[in-house]
Amino acid sequence: MLLRIPGVYPPQDDTWLLAGTLVEHPLTPLTRVLDICTGTGALALRAAQLGASCVTAVDISRRAVLTARLNARIHRHTIRVLQGNLTAPVRDEDFDLVISNPPYVPAQDDRLPDTGMAQAWDAGTDGRALLDRICAQVPDVLAPGGTLLLAQSALSGADKTQVMLEEQGLQVDVIARQDIPFGPVLTARRHMLTARGIITADQRTEEMVVIRGRQHP
Repeated sequence: MLLRIPGVYPPQDDTWLLAGTLVEHPLTPLTRVLDICTGTGALALRAAQLGASCVTAVDISRRAVLTARLNARIHRHTIRVLQGNLTAPVRDEDFDLVISNPPYVPAQDDRLPDTGMAQAWDAGTDGRALLDRICAQVPDVLAPGGTLLLAQSALSGADKTQVMLEEQGLQVDVIARQDIPFGPVLTARRHMLTARGIITADQRTEEMVVIRGRQHP
């Protein structure tokens, strides 16, 4: 059970799809894990439950940081939770595993909200405002042989994510896929997405993917 204070987005299918892939990556007390855009801290907690003792979680939202800290305490795991923008708080550190389920929903414009629940999903007109920055920043905080696990919707250009990570020198593959029905946000934006050619007029589901990028040893 996860505590969630008002204004923090609850874990959804994409969170659990990504969480399910963690069992394929052996975690030990020495594994250094970074969870970017942690929200409630669900993924950081899962990594700790699977054996990682050196877990760091980052979120730009003060409410999310407080929520993640409370959940770590409730579940009796020691997790360092930092407020900041993506990898900025840890830019001088290395991690063996970086996990992230960032905002990726295409929005009306490129203005990113700095308050409210929309922070958890709005990601610019193409849904890539944070994905592109993660692809550019994460390789700098991956230890040799380290792994990135990134969840996103195929509507936001999974192919582009793979290409960007490969250009950063990572070995890239898709390790999980799942079709899920549109939630309230995508349903409300269906006409806009159809007009842009992102979805078809009769489309009611999106494909979620987990992309893995591995740093060379």
